[in-house]
Amino acid sequence: MGTHFPKLILASASPRRLSLLAQIGITPNAVQPADIDETPGANETPRLHALRLAAEKAIAVPSAGDYVLAADTVVGVGRRILPKTETPDEAERCLRLMSGRSHRVFTGISLIGPDGKQSSRVVETRVKMKRLTDLEIAAYIASDEWRGKAGGYAIQGYAEVFIISIIGSFSSVVGLPLYETKNLLTGMGYTP
Repeated sequence: MGTHFPKLILASASPRRLSLLAQIGITPNAVQPADIDETPGANETPRLHALRLAAEKAIAVPSAGDYVLAADTVVGVGRRILPKTETPDEAERCLRLMSGRSHRVFTGISLIGPDGKQSSRVVETRVKMKRLTDLEIAAYIASDEWRGKAGGYAIQGYAEVFIISIIGSFSSVVGLPLYETKNLLTGMGYTP
């Protein structure tokens, strides 16, 4: 009878999360995106929304004695949850809302261990964006970089020129807070 060595399954289709894990020397054994309803609950804050989605994504992927890591990034302006933008109009609305002000980026991470125990965290980062001109918004929309991104921008791309300051985790804004993820994995006994 063979010994089962727990594998690491990443419950995400995000190429950014894969490259962030690679940055810290971790390559998941499998990538299995979780298909869940991401509609915010009534009166759900951006923080709780990120935490709930990460936990539900981890649970949605069958683990069978393996580690399952899931994450979700949510951009919030006040209590308002900004969408993962799919249309140019959505992206423009988000950019105009964040223009010249601060917003918060919440990334929920959730890990299920081989024993079935689940541990979750949420990391909050405050981001201040410059006041954007109509021309800057139009050029960014034309770049298509915003497509499918929480809040309509990718900080690791051209949009970084719009950022005045960031307080918190840069990797969390990209999609996976590396410090907290590594600690969560180590704390649950995962070794690459």
